Amino acid sequence: MTLPLVSAIAGGRAGRRVAGAGLLLLILVLWFGSALADDQPDPFSATVKVDATAESAAAARTSARADGQRRALDDVIQRLTGSPDLSKLPKLEDHTITDMVDSFEVTNEKMSKVRYLADYTFHFRRSRIRQLLRSAGIAFSENPEKPVVVIPVLQDGDKLVLWDDPNPWREAWGQAPASSGPAKLSLPLGGVGDLTAIDAEQARSGDAQALSDIAQRNGGDETLVAFATERRQGGGVAGLDLSIKRYRLGQPSDSRTDHIDAHPGESDSDFFKRAVDVVIADIEHGGPPTRDKEASLAATVPIANLGDWVALRRRLAAVPGIRKVDLLSLSRQEAKVEIKYVGSPDLLKSSLAQADLDLDGAEPDWRLVPAGAATQN
Repeated sequence: MTLPLVSAIAGGRAGRRVAGAGLLLLILVLWFGSALADDQPDPFSATVKVDATAESAAAARTSARADGQRRALDDVIQRLTGSPDLSKLPKLEDHTITDMVDSFEVTNEKMSKVRYLADYTFHFRRSRIRQLLRSAGIAFSENPEKPVVVIPVLQDGDKLVLWDDPNPWREAWGQAPASSGPAKLSLPLGGVGDLTAIDAEQARSGDAQALSDIAQRNGGDETLVAFATERRQGGGVAGLDLSIKRYRLGQPSDSRTDHIDAHPGESDSDFFKRAVDVVIADIEHGGPPTRDKEASLAATVPIANLGDWVALRRRLAAVPGIRKVDLLSLSRQEAKVEIKYVGSPDLLKSSLAQADLDLDGAEPDWRLVPAGAATQN
């Protein structure tokens, strides 16, 4: 008669042992997960060194903090957007940036009667940063640890090559050492899925859907289209004309050009490898992008009513690279505008195409129409 009781007690003890082990396992999992999370860098935080001089240490500290939080905000935005170009953002007052700071930490603090030095770590409010970037129409990613997927396209005479062999430009990228900078560059293996996602012409033209597909297939949000045009002389490669365009979520975020000459006696293989090293070093050390140069063009926009113009103006405001749109004249049939932008006309065309707008013509008769309308007329 006592057996069921003994069994129940033993079962209860065993149950408590199992429950205790389960609780211990849960604690370990939570602790380990928390430790891993702590090891991940916060994309909304940045550490900067500050150094300011003023009439007193207190005034120097106030000045240093204001300067530090502004530079930290720039660092966070560049990390999230993948571009050093901040010209599309509005000018922010110091108190506005202060309101965006959630908390900050100070280390290595030193001061004299008139000077203040320290290391500040600023943690910004995620919602405020997101609101700032979205209102400016700037694409961003909150996972900057994702790789930048490299698409090496080679123009050899009339041939445009990406996945096909031979492509010495792609081979050189495949032999490049691992990047030591903040941008983790990744070269697709060229499997069936990669071949299906994007081809050479789509990469050169900046096809937003294809660029997004190849990036996602390879675990990233960004692509770097490295377009190289060969310059040949005497049967060998005399140089490369490079157009390097970076895209985030399929939208242009940066562009630069370069011209590299082969050294006398340098083999084609060694030259391509050196050209890759030049591009990687330029990316890692923030070489000056060509799109920082501002340009403008005047264009005619056909409209049916005032609502068409208002809708178009909103779409233009969200196009990457466009800094300002001035209305020159307005009638019932058309609007004449001046578009101020950074980069080349080709980059502007590519950016407008992502907004379903076609820029046709040439100086001084540019025409801006909804995608498809130009072919219909």
